[in-house]
Amino acid sequence: MSVELIFDGGMGTMLQDVPRDATDPRWSCNEYLNVVAPDAVAAVHRAFLKAGSNVIETNTFGANPTVLSEYGLEDLTEDINAAGVRLAREAAASFPGARVAASVGPGSKLPSLGHISVDESAAAYRRQLTALFEAQPDFLLIETCQDLLQIKVILAVIAECEERFGRRIPVMVSVTVEENGALLTGSSVGAVTATLEPYRLFSLGLNCATGPDKMEEPLRILAEESPFPVSCMPNQGLPEIRDGKAFYPLSPAEFADRMAVLVDRYGITVAGGCCGTKPEHIAALTAAFRKRGLLP
Repeated sequence: MSVELIFDGGMGTMLQDVPRDATDPRWSCNEYLNVVAPDAVAAVHRAFLKAGSNVIETNTFGANPTVLSEYGLEDLTEDINAAGVRLAREAAASFPGARVAASVGPGSKLPSLGHISVDESAAAYRRQLTALFEAQPDFLLIETCQDLLQIKVILAVIAECEERFGRRIPVMVSVTVEENGALLTGSSVGAVTATLEPYRLFSLGLNCATGPDKMEEPLRILAEESPFPVSCMPNQGLPEIRDGKAFYPLSPAEFADRMAVLVDRYGITVAGGCCGTKPEHIAALTAAFRKRGLLP
């Protein structure tokens, strides 16, 4: 089995170095850069594509109105999501075969923990997903999921959009597993697989929280139990705090070598990086996969 899709790395990591207007708190929202610093976002997309990614994620991870309202940006929900897809689409156009995955993150409020009601969560995602459906990405990536109830809410809203727009967009789900092997809300990987089995998913996998090594056991479970292709997009190792900042310990070569082992061992077909990973990590990843004969 070979890796069919190589995703990009950490968009947030790359955008940390973008100059900001310190007098305007809205600039601390990465998704706002889609409309006020589009060239910076486009440059990140191009860097990952040049490194070997054949799928790039839109800069829309936190672009639902619940999150955007924390910055006073909820009225720009539609504009930010549309711009996110457009920027990624324009960058991908120069790379034959490259595709765009619209990123849908977990937000800052989880229904299972009582932060937000199911109806409120659905209303927020309805605005984001309507804008994304109108922009027509190649995939929808529901990522960094920590709450099974929230995943089901998002999937229900996607079903509404499919009916309204009369078309489907392939849906990928990626959950985040803590070091104890469960989601933040306590669900096991087995419970995730069983709950999502009835849905039509393009892939089911893991991203964020830890590095490749800490993902091995949940990946083993997914490989054995998931009816869907498996994805894996870890951080650049388990983050540490150094001088008050997050530090990710794995070099590009270390990250790539450990990922190649997991891909070979568990038949992963969708791979990439999350927090801390930069174009050099994706370049090393692509080279390691090619060396091991893991690319088509």
